[in-house]
Amino acid sequence: MTSPFIDNSDVPLVLIGGTLCNARLWQPLIAQLNVPAVICLTLSRDASAEAASRRLLHLLPPRFLLAGFSLGAIVALQIAADVPERLAGLALLSVNPLADRPENAVTRRAAVRTAREQGHGEWLSATLWHQYVAPSSLSNRQLHDLLCLMAQESDPDTFARQTEMAISRRDNREALGHLACPVLILNGEFDPICTPAHHRLLADSIPHATWTTLGSSGHFFILEAADKAAVPVRKWIKESLNANE
Repeated sequence: MTSPFIDNSDVPLVLIGGTLCNARLWQPLIAQLNVPAVICLTLSRDASAEAASRRLLHLLPPRFLLAGFSLGAIVALQIAADVPERLAGLALLSVNPLADRPENAVTRRAAVRTAREQGHGEWLSATLWHQYVAPSSLSNRQLHDLLCLMAQESDPDTFARQTEMAISRRDNREALGHLACPVLILNGEFDPICTPAHHRLLADSIPHATWTTLGSSGHFFILEAADKAAVPVRKWIKESLNANE
């Protein structure tokens, strides 16, 4: 299948967002990266990371830089396991690399039903806002409203599919030990969802990876502290492109 993405770079930066996210997630970070070609992807059509990987790999260029956030990082891990040779660089942001616990499925599916009834924005504000950012950011109304807006812009069927993707995700760490491309692991200090311990497990699986924890930041550090996040991301992009010259 011919890729529908047209850009001026042989190695574009591909960004995959997380649950109840869209391209708004990446805009503050993109503004600080100065890269010529960026592809922002929203996970809306697939109910498993494996299906998402298969579909996206038919659409994406032969070689690309790949960064995934949260659920998007789960898909990025699947892509890295499926076609490591196509990656010029891999960045994993706010990620839990472990398979989901079976007992979580009932709670996750109940959340989808409740969010459908209440509206995604109101549901996120009531249930997830305090887990998404560092304590120092809880009074940031602009950030709160942006996260709720992205959630509200996600339709219920998309949230249901994203939830099934989280439930069915695999632990792909074993496939990552032989990755040759530069790898960045980035997380927030205050993240109860994808904890520093989760990122340690991932870093231990990729010996040459660069792991950075951003202080005073939470799960959504991309929006919460875009200026801080941009520093290691720019370094990773430069290293990855230099390695591919």
